[in-house]
Amino acid sequence: MRQKEKITIYDISKKLNISAATVSRALNDSNRVSPKTKELVLKMAKELNYQQNTLALALKSGRTFNVGVIVPYINHTFFASVIRGIEEELTPKGYHVIICQSHEDVANEARQIKTLLNTHIDGIFISVSKTTEDLSHIQEIQDDGVPLIFFDRKKDIRGVSSVTINDYEGAFMATEHLIKQGYRNIVHIGGDSKLEIYKHRYDGYIAALREYDIAIDSNLILEVSSTVEAGIEAVKELLDKNIEFDAFFSASDYVALGGLRELRSRGIKIPEEVGVVGFSNEPFTKYLECPLTSVGQTPMLMGQIAAQVFLEQINDQSKSVKVEKKVVLMPELYERETSSKKGVTVNL
Repeated sequence: MRQKEKITIYDISKKLNISAATVSRALNDSNRVSPKTKELVLKMAKELNYQQNTLALALKSGRTFNVGVIVPYINHTFFASVIRGIEEELTPKGYHVIICQSHEDVANEARQIKTLLNTHIDGIFISVSKTTEDLSHIQEIQDDGVPLIFFDRKKDIRGVSSVTINDYEGAFMATEHLIKQGYRNIVHIGGDSKLEIYKHRYDGYIAALREYDIAIDSNLILEVSSTVEAGIEAVKELLDKNIEFDAFFSASDYVALGGLRELRSRGIKIPEEVGVVGFSNEPFTKYLECPLTSVGQTPMLMGQIAAQVFLEQINDQSKSVKVEKKVVLMPELYERETSSKKGVTVNL
């Protein structure tokens, strides 16, 4: 049986009537080729099923075209969506994405980093675990000169870029929305305060209460793990202690879901008696029997921008100047039935 001839850059150049050198530059994302030409070359390469010789490319460029992504858990929709965004940006450029999970364990996170560095990775994207305090393993990445991008959960390290959401603003918006719906005794069910994202969400909640001259009550502030079970237990505790509240803002959609279940099991009407707002806008939020109001984090966009920041760094020809980027995305509040009292007008 005759073997199918391998497609080369010369086949692409003939089809497009351009030089093989231009095709090569376009495939390697050179700044010397216009975006329009790159698009034409990539489209034709896909049509012809052209496969780059990654070994030759790595030897020529000094790159492996592999990047690592470390997340706490891959089975969380948010992290899966960020990874998809990274892949959508990098796969057309010839990169392969290696996914690692820390399982919220800093020791495991450190092992993953060491493994990635030993494979001569071109870059590492990381959302740190909630147990990450000692940063020596993060320093190893910098010592090796490997581009590092934080996303969502970050540490403030000089020279390291990050792409995050404005958690403070998202929490302020969520709490303000509840206030404008007429709720006054608003519980905040937060996450692990060691993580910057949950601290900022707490700060946003407090700022909104102060903005509208609502007293801060420590009995209405809880810190739990980000699980459905934790949400059930948190609301159960509030009700069993007869703590007066008419709404809660949760720093996690999963906790909010648990809270909703407990409220319904007790016959409490939502949103008439208790309003509920979550954070993350997980896919399930809009499909609940009573759809959940939630703060959206745009995870796909977060991944795409993180990948763009990486490409800027790795394609920067001026190695003497390294640019640190801190990209902060604006959240969006998705108002749904758990917090929207129909026909409510509140004078503030």
